[in-house]
Amino acid sequence: MKEENSKEKLVKEWLSRATDDELSIEAILKEEGAPSTACFLSQQLAEKYFKAFLVFHNKPFPKIHHLDVLLELCIDIDKNFKELKEETILLSDYYIETRYPGGFTEEWSWQEAKTAFSTAIDIKEFVSNKISTLGSES
Repeated sequence: MKEENSKEKLVKEWLSRATDDELSIEAILKEEGAPSTACFLSQQLAEKYFKAFLVFHNKPFPKIHHLDVLLELCIDIDKNFKELKEETILLSDYYIETRYPGGFTEEWSWQEAKTAFSTAIDIKEFVSNKISTLGSES
């Protein structure tokens, strides 16, 4: 029972951190912060939902930020995660490209930020439905 409570707590912590990212993205889009930061946080939001799903299913994962690797681990548990392949590809590049100069897009558009956020929300909703028994309305 204690292990179950610990797992549930960890899942909720991942979802809470994802909610923080979501709130930050909404503020950036509303108050015109940096679109690159909204793109980065969208990748982070998706990453945290994948990790919450993996914890929910007691599936260990490496300490990485590669959405494609995390998606494959989710697919090992639930083949329906294949539906998120395009979304994962879109968000994957934002982890590095939005944070480091040199050879990457210098300016990120508001449309890119809105698309990244919408894509992250699609992943959030998909994963939330998979772990709804936890009461994850976050």
